[in-house]
Amino acid sequence: MSSINQFRKSGPRPALRSTRLLDQLRERIRYCHYSLRTEKAYVFWVRRYIRFHELRHPRDLGGPDVERFLSHLATACGCSPSTHKQALCAILFLYREVLDVELPWMQAIGRPRTPVRIPVVLSRDEVASLLAAVEAPFGPIVALLYGAGLRLNECLRLRIKDVDFDRHVIVVREGKGRKDRVVMLPRPLEPALRETVRLSGALWTRDRAAGIPGVEISDGLTRKYPRAGESLAWHWVFPSPGLSVDPRTQSCRRHHRYEQTVARAIKRAAQAAGIAKKVSAHTLRHSFATHLLDSGVDIRRVQELLGHSDVATTMIYTHILGTSAAGMRSPLEALPRNWVGEPRAPMLAEAPDRGIAAIPQGSPPARRPVPSCAAWR
Repeated sequence: MSSINQFRKSGPRPALRSTRLLDQLRERIRYCHYSLRTEKAYVFWVRRYIRFHELRHPRDLGGPDVERFLSHLATACGCSPSTHKQALCAILFLYREVLDVELPWMQAIGRPRTPVRIPVVLSRDEVASLLAAVEAPFGPIVALLYGAGLRLNECLRLRIKDVDFDRHVIVVREGKGRKDRVVMLPRPLEPALRETVRLSGALWTRDRAAGIPGVEISDGLTRKYPRAGESLAWHWVFPSPGLSVDPRTQSCRRHHRYEQTVARAIKRAAQAAGIAKKVSAHTLRHSFATHLLDSGVDIRRVQELLGHSDVATTMIYTHILGTSAAGMRSPLEALPRNWVGEPRAPMLAEAPDRGIAAIPQGSPPARRPVPSCAAWR
């Protein structure tokens, strides 16, 4: 919401050239330099908002109609608070930036409070088991997610020029919030990453020989450096094995690896390693931050490596450290061993399973015997 206000304060906006509402929405989103994911999400929610009100134009709708739509998402659809807030932001962007409507009811609409969740963190042994179980094409990607604390999209969007083997650093370009930062290049990962860059260069050579258009870069750089997308420096470190169609320019070119392909590989590796936790690409980033703090790294330094704007976001990892609840001794451990009420083994484990034949004749009807664990295997 702050970015919307910044654009409104910066001066008059250019007139919209499109005639259809959704095309006007896309045009204004691109003018504000929002990401493609934000564009898709906002178009989705505005289209759903219009269809919910039976194709009525949003200019004819007001605050009660918006609240009715949001109430439908929360009650009938069971949407989470984050989804609720995303839909609200999309609708407010439509009214403020596209329809140029600023009404008092916009500030009166309630916003759900997002609950604070403790992130899932892997131990060092679990991370080692996961990396050992990852399939070969995705090994360097998963290792870099943990070794440098990158987000999945930041890792996949790395260019060859962003990896500095001499200084052992990686430059993350346009991360979350369109911010750049510098992270470490793990030395154990250097040989595998050099081989990955070599294979990417071989793929780049084949593409140039086949006349395939260069990789995607920002529009400003395309106008300033028309051939930059065809250079080796701008090629992806982790290119996709196949070609795809750019949704904005409709040109067939090589993109980086698909996010869901890496996510599925991580899920398969977690199952193969026998990790009984919900493991995702972001779990490795959580583990990176927690292990750094646990080893004594200053929290401000961890904040810079993660790219957090506020240190309060980084503070969530202090709740998982060994110096917090995990490192405290429970009062139960200080009690003498002969304390009253010491837990006993389950009753089913004490009594043998005698079955129905052992029940005396004439006794009241009993429940069916509980099958043993061997019967469920």
